Amino acid sequence: MDTKTTFNDLGLSPEVLTAINKKGFEEPTAIQALTIPVMLRDDTDIIAQAQTGTGKTAAFGLPLIEMINVKEKAVQALILVPTRELANQVSEEINSLKGKKNLQVVPIYGGQSIVEQLNRLRRGVHIVVGTPGRVIDHINRKTLKLGEIDHLILDEADEMLNMGFIEDMEEIMKHTNPDKRTLLFSATMPDRIKALARKYMNDHEMLKAKKQTLTTNLTEQIYFEVKSNDKFEALCRIIDMEDDFYCIIFCRTKIDVDNLISHLVDRGYNGEAIHGDISQAQRERTLKKFKNKKINILVATDVAARGIDVTDLTHVINYALPQDPESYVHRIGRTGRAGKEGTAITFITPSEYKKLMFIQRFAKTDIKKSTVPQVKDIIKAKKKKIYEELTAILEDEIDDKYYEWAKRLLSENEPTDILAAILNYSFEDELDPSAYGDIREVGGKKGARQLEEQGKTRLFVALGKKDKMNPGNLVKLILSKVAIKPRLLSDIQVMDKFSFITVPFDKAEQIVLSFKEKGQKPLVTHVNKGDQGGKDYKGKKDYKSKAGSKWKKDYKGKKDSAGYKGKKK
Repeated sequence: MDTKTTFNDLGLSPEVLTAINKKGFEEPTAIQALTIPVMLRDDTDIIAQAQTGTGKTAAFGLPLIEMINVKEKAVQALILVPTRELANQVSEEINSLKGKKNLQVVPIYGGQSIVEQLNRLRRGVHIVVGTPGRVIDHINRKTLKLGEIDHLILDEADEMLNMGFIEDMEEIMKHTNPDKRTLLFSATMPDRIKALARKYMNDHEMLKAKKQTLTTNLTEQIYFEVKSNDKFEALCRIIDMEDDFYCIIFCRTKIDVDNLISHLVDRGYNGEAIHGDISQAQRERTLKKFKNKKINILVATDVAARGIDVTDLTHVINYALPQDPESYVHRIGRTGRAGKEGTAITFITPSEYKKLMFIQRFAKTDIKKSTVPQVKDIIKAKKKKIYEELTAILEDEIDDKYYEWAKRLLSENEPTDILAAILNYSFEDELDPSAYGDIREVGGKKGARQLEEQGKTRLFVALGKKDKMNPGNLVKLILSKVAIKPRLLSDIQVMDKFSFITVPFDKAEQIVLSFKEKGQKPLVTHVNKGDQGGKDYKGKKDYKSKAGSKWKKDYKGKKDSAGYKGKKK
């Protein structure tokens, strides 16, 4: 893509351009520049391949906004997505870009009230964003009619393939208007996706965005290996060590974002959060404050941070390791811009070392290990900054009333004593070493497989990726049975057929017993010492997950499960 390409060059209407400017997008991504003009031509199907986090939603959303006829109440576009979270994100993104156009967009997914969805569909919608399972449910109920749609968009098609939705996608396509346009967006193009395209798509245009490359000359990349429970303490030390700290901190989930910003604000830092549940108006207020440096910390999810263009960030911090190398590239590309140096910091737990090395190989860069700043060094840095600030004040004109006050204090006390007292009064809390907690050292590769956290134990869970399990689902599943604070559940590993999670000793037995079913193998068990999970774990490899099958059967979200719903059928 020509770096000088702007949204004005893509054939969009003034109304849509106004909405784009208001949202803060400054120039299109590669996939947007390729896709938008072709979609607006409205004469061919499209297969678009681009990395995760490159703005695919706006690539198809902006042309849809232009082409939808709001006077017609029938569904004109269906967007299929793999998870309910993405359904919400895509719906919110399109709504945030539609400007004043009276466009009705509705997300439908498993776990959401079916009654609410039925009411929305009856009132008339133009665009449906749905997960395959719930879309088929509505087709069978005859509450969603797709015979007149003009556009079918398959978003994250490879992910839907990985989650086992390929048959559902084919079933849905059978119910759609044969004269529709089909647009398939995918980060990769496995053979099954190509076969789907050949079977159901007409003559199409293939669009492929070049892989994003790193410009690391001005970005120092380092990582800290810390325990999960020590991440916040490590983050605070980094913030306090730096002058003019101006940073985006990335978390994996909306819950993680909310928890982190809450802790930061409680600790006295000046920051705010953005994620998919935050209203567009609040998002715009927060971004304006961040760009004007009224706040210096922005905590965000990957999706919420898309489109933010700030050229003078000092740091990007991966509070959680990104899910894939593309996301890492996209995140750290936000610092080291416009000729200014920047630092990209990544926190990893011992078990994530191999994944970080994979990201390093993919990015063809060097991510150096570093150590968390010592408290004595932070106090030294703070004193230096205070000295510089006091020296700067001396160079300015000081009100006479302070000179009168100073003369009185000096007439009654020794100069050194009174200055020490003033410094103590002003900076006692800021220079107090006890304000920082301890951070425990972690071992190397051997230590990566050992559980060293005192008062905790490791549990095996007979559910994995094949059961639609992910870290968020696992936490919600445990919370549905046992009252425990989510932050106490850590070091989650989700394999294909099983998972591991670290929990407090005093809750472990309660969790194990709560999932015990008479006559069945237990869903949750203790892990023997040394069997801490990972590729070399052998202890449970032939586990036949009957309990896992029961979980899938008994709980909603069988097909669309992006998160445990907690309600039995």
